[in-house]
Amino acid sequence: MSKNIDLLAAHEDLFRCPICAGKMKLMHEKSLICTNRHCFDLAKQGYVNLLSRAVQTKYGRRMFASRRLMCRRGFFDPLYTKISKLILNQAESRRETIKILDTGCGEGSLLAKIQEKITQSSEIDHLGVGLDISKEGIVMAAQEYADKIWCVGDLARAPFAGQQFHVLLNILAPANYAEFERMLSRDGQVIKVIPEKGYLQELRDVFYEQCDREPDSSGNTQALFKSRFKLLDMERVQYRVALDHTRMEPLVHMTPLAWGATEERLVKALQANLRDVTIDLTILLGKKD
Repeated sequence: MSKNIDLLAAHEDLFRCPICAGKMKLMHEKSLICTNRHCFDLAKQGYVNLLSRAVQTKYGRRMFASRRLMCRRGFFDPLYTKISKLILNQAESRRETIKILDTGCGEGSLLAKIQEKITQSSEIDHLGVGLDISKEGIVMAAQEYADKIWCVGDLARAPFAGQQFHVLLNILAPANYAEFERMLSRDGQVIKVIPEKGYLQELRDVFYEQCDREPDSSGNTQALFKSRFKLLDMERVQYRVALDHTRMEPLVHMTPLAWGATEERLVKALQANLRDVTIDLTILLGKKD
């Protein structure tokens, strides 16, 4: 807990009140309070809940625990490596701490792994901040990774001041480009990761018959990104991950694919005995125009 307090105290200038947009300060080592006296307490796990009202989401503990397990087993390792290299490419010329915000961070594993890769390759100083609307995810993140700042908050009204972050991550998560533009430093960069047609194709084939659901196209997402940011780079990341019986259950439950699935299809997916699964993603790198 003391580590979280020290981080918040050192970086209280990152925050703005999600209610009135006023400046915030850490008071009595337990609350972020704005100039208009709106108060948000630091939870015992070390995170701050900056939602002005409770929000119900479908993202629960089982989903986050499954994703964490798959992350630890190397499911996204090639993605971490590529993203960390993109961050290092822009950080080499900087002397100040690189501030990285993961928007839609879930239980924190993706941000933690990316920062781990950066640390292995460079001595640059970097701060990780995670934002998610799911309290379940943030609680898990704060319990596991005390060396980062974790916040429950709404990306539509993000609780951060303008031009504070050198890197914004948006990995397989909804975006809010107006807020991205506001929070991004003048020469900062946005890294967005979107699923392509082949992503988890083998698993989707189990859940959905071809006539039931066609894969979504990433074309509209790419076009919208390019309309808001100057595209610096775009890279397709494709590989296959071997599966065994210990990976099937967390794989099934780590994505929204199981939401609304019948019990019959859920059992079918768990018993599918897939040998491997396809990862097919596109990384978009952009900056302010």
